[in-house]
Amino acid sequence: MSLEEKIQAELKTALKAGEQETVTSLRTLLAKIKDERIKLRTKREITDDDVMSVLLTAVKRHKESIEMYEKGGRPELADKEKKEIELLQKYLPEQLSEEDVEKAVSEVIKQTGAESIKDMGKVMGPVMGRLKGKADGKIVQDIVRRLLS
Repeated sequence: MSLEEKIQAELKTALKAGEQETVTSLRTLLAKIKDERIKLRTKREITDDDVMSVLLTAVKRHKESIEMYEKGGRPELADKEKKEIELLQKYLPEQLSEEDVEKAVSEVIKQTGAESIKDMGKVMGPVMGRLKGKADGKIVQDIVRRLLS
């Protein structure tokens, strides 16, 4: 069963259970996946990696919204965004610990021969390719900066 099919099945279950918030979130997610399918139609079929990319983008946007709502003194909206993230993370692989991310970054630094912060671009690409979906890009970026400083 593909990731998209799993999400559709989850939507049907939520509809039957009357879970309105979950239904709304999953419908929004499926609409974003459909947009991605339309964008890729001429090139190829949509894959689980494409769906994963849509999920990661959605989680990132929700995290940014949480930050803005908390700065604006709107904790009720921030809580709603947190619930959305919890729902989306069910479809993402388990996130790596900071220690595991640091090990992966260290390996890539050794492989690329990066020595200073100027080499950050050399490191970020391979690391993000290796950890796609398993680690937050912001955390990876912070660790790369720290190790190259």
